[in-house]
Amino acid sequence: MLQDGVPQDNLTFGQSFEATFKTETLQEGYLGETTDRYDTIYKGINGKIKYHYDNPAFLNLTLAIINKARRRTPGTRFNLKAVMSFPSGTRARIIVRDCEFGPLPIGFGSRSDFGTYDLDFSASDAQVLPL
Repeated sequence: MLQDGVPQDNLTFGQSFEATFKTETLQEGYLGETTDRYDTIYKGINGKIKYHYDNPAFLNLTLAIINKARRRTPGTRFNLKAVMSFPSGTRARIIVRDCEFGPLPIGFGSRSDFGTYDLDFSASDAQVLPL
C-alpha cells in the first residue's frame, strides 16, 4: 500500500488478497437475425485485503482514507501492489492505482487472536505484470 508514493510500513502482515476484474456482458437481439449479439464492457477492479496488525499505526491509514473521503487532503492517492508467488517459482504483480475504499472495519476477535483490518477497494483499472 502506497499513499502518495510513500509505502505504508504499518501494513506488513497481509493475510489475504482478493481481486475481481469486473466485466459486464451485454446481449441484444435484432429483427431479422436468428441469434443475439454479445459484447463485453470492462468496469474496473474491486477487491479485499485482510491485514493482521500488532500496533496502532494502521489507524494513520484509516485517518488518511477518511480525510481523503472528506476532501480534507485533495490530491491524495492510494496505490496497491500485490506480488503473487507460484509453486513453479515464478511471480507476478498486480498494480492497482488510485484506489477508493469502502467501509473500514477493525476487528479484535479475542485476546488470543490478532487484530484484523479489512480493506475493500475499487479502482478504474489495474496492471498485471509478470516478474
